[in-house]
Amino acid sequence: MDHIMNNRLSLEFGETFTRIPLEASPSIIHGDALEIDWNNVLPAKNCSFVFGNPPFIGSKYQSETQRTQVHRISAMGRRGSLDYVAAWFIKAGEYIATDGEGRIAFVATNSITQGEQIGQLWPILFERCRIDISFAHQTFAWGSDARGKAHVHVVIIGLDYQERVRAEKRLFSYPNIQSEPLESNHSALSPYLFDASGLVNPHLIVRSERRPINGLRQLKTGVQMIDNGLLTFHQDEKDAFLAAEPLASDYFQKYIGGDEFINGFYRWILYLRNIKPSDLRKLPLVAQRISQVRTYRATSQRPSTRRMADFPTLVGVDERLDTNYLVIPNTSSERREYVPMGYLSPNVIANQKLRILPSATLGEFGLLTSAMHMAWMRAVTGRLESRYMYSVGVVYNTFPLPPTDTDIATLEPLAKAILDTRAAYPDATLADLYDPNFMPPDLRQAHQKLDQAVDKLYRRQHFDSERDRIEYLFFLYEKMHTPLIDPSKAR
Repeated sequence: MDHIMNNRLSLEFGETFTRIPLEASPSIIHGDALEIDWNNVLPAKNCSFVFGNPPFIGSKYQSETQRTQVHRISAMGRRGSLDYVAAWFIKAGEYIATDGEGRIAFVATNSITQGEQIGQLWPILFERCRIDISFAHQTFAWGSDARGKAHVHVVIIGLDYQERVRAEKRLFSYPNIQSEPLESNHSALSPYLFDASGLVNPHLIVRSERRPINGLRQLKTGVQMIDNGLLTFHQDEKDAFLAAEPLASDYFQKYIGGDEFINGFYRWILYLRNIKPSDLRKLPLVAQRISQVRTYRATSQRPSTRRMADFPTLVGVDERLDTNYLVIPNTSSERREYVPMGYLSPNVIANQKLRILPSATLGEFGLLTSAMHMAWMRAVTGRLESRYMYSVGVVYNTFPLPPTDTDIATLEPLAKAILDTRAAYPDATLADLYDPNFMPPDLRQAHQKLDQAVDKLYRRQHFDSERDRIEYLFFLYEKMHTPLIDPSKAR
């Protein structure tokens, strides 16, 4: 760095400045930072700061050695699924807590402030390491200017030992991931990186729930095919199959997942739940596929799949419905302001890449497609790469509803207006309609009118921003767990 600065100084003033050889040198230890005792490198009492950008490696992409390190340092055993960067947070927290007054600041993948990562990592930091957030940068795009280098979505988090944490915490918010930050100061910050001053417990974490705790009806998952692709067809594969066996046409059903729903196309499956043995015998190519499905299931390593070998004409988990139903894609681009959701008819079979709400009312659709629900989803759900993963347990089952004396049926005309506006663009896919650059003005206006109506169901005071919505929703979530909290104190 000394040499780099000398070169820059030389360019600036047109003279040569050199100090070669460099006499001052840092003390560098070559080794694995997760294996070395940091006190042997520098005693904690002599350390002022621990900072850097540890490796960004998701739990599914770690080597066996890396995974073992994370499990050992977190003391979670095999049940944990922490990203690799989490190990640095824990080790640094334990280091400064031993004997020193050091402070921590890491650039990290934003996944540690989302979804299941929060529930695993932050209780360790808060309770075992006894550290707290002193400042934070919310998600922003960070990367090299070099050609071909992708930008990643990161956060910067500063941490202090709880007995020494600053009374005023600095929060840097980004209107969008490419913008300059806006700074604000607060008495407490949440691990979701928002102002937690209004919470009784600023360390509050949204836990996954098996069933809705908010009064909503249970969300289901679509049909799960356990067929190794033998009963699943793209359009050209279906055409070729029917050219050879035209009598099978009555048994093909439209089959749709999240990608198909958003991008406006179908696949097909052979749906044989009600086929008679006498009819199946007339379809030798279908019978051949059924035999292959039986063999595939019977040789599986999973006991549940082997049990399905006795029922080769059935799909694995059949949630097919006989009425219209609402679907929510499991994953959606982080660029979209709204996760595209909508209705399907019973003659279309949804697969496990879609969440399903049977016989959903327009009021339920309006509430779930609102900016309020989207804010909750963005705050608490996990990510697949950078895409939103709509979690039933963390997002839907915990979403705080408006006060009980409100009626979401009042949203129905506004929800219908959204569907009618979409229908006015029959050649556009949901991917087109919800691309922030392509979204038709009348569709955006329809959503904005619905958003305003939903906001008013929660409180009379206007919500200034998504962060404002999130902070209010977390107050309501805390109230669900601690009913004695005075609702008049909600901001």
